[in-house]
Amino acid sequence: MNLILLGPPNAGKGTQAKKLYADFKIPQISTGDILRKAVREGTELGKLAGPLMAAGAYVPDEIVIGIVEERLKEPDCANGFILDGFPRTTPQAEALERMLSKLGKKLDAVVSLEVPHEKLIERGSGRRSCPTCGSVYHVYQSPPKKAGFCDKDGTGLVQREDDKAEVIEKRLKKYDAETAPLKHFYAQRGLLKSIDGVGSPEGIYEEIKKAAGRA
Repeated sequence: MNLILLGPPNAGKGTQAKKLYADFKIPQISTGDILRKAVREGTELGKLAGPLMAAGAYVPDEIVIGIVEERLKEPDCANGFILDGFPRTTPQAEALERMLSKLGKKLDAVVSLEVPHEKLIERGSGRRSCPTCGSVYHVYQSPPKKAGFCDKDGTGLVQREDDKAEVIEKRLKKYDAETAPLKHFYAQRGLLKSIDGVGSPEGIYEEIKKAAGRA
């Protein structure tokens, strides 16, 4: 099963990709996770990507495409993959087609999670994380017992730069301009499946499995 999870920031792509991995053991390839890891570790890639990500800007295509191609060559992708956060633009989608052809792979479906912008901003701007243990909370949906502090170790919680409302709004405008056209791109290829991304994670997951032919 080779899938793309398409949707704006905070649509829930990462959550659903993890559910798919738990059931089908197909790896989630999140370019965002790979890039954030590089920033944390201070790699050359991280030094290039960090300032762009903090400003809500996208990382250049050549860097992201190279990351994805190397990842798809790894042994755990032999039985399938779930792309989360890539492709973001039509040129990236075209590059992905060429890449998959070269690797002898093809997409089975492109699942688009549809969520209103105001809900996306609420989801993202409410997120807080513990810099010590990595635990993640949400001020509305899953707040810590003591406001502003981690339940596990008492460390003060922080908000990621790219979770600030003004950065999310900037990213959503960029998504509408650059990534939303991918729905038309994949609809033309008969691959697009649009799903309501508001509701229980479990209900949304069942719809994704149906779209992927795995219900």
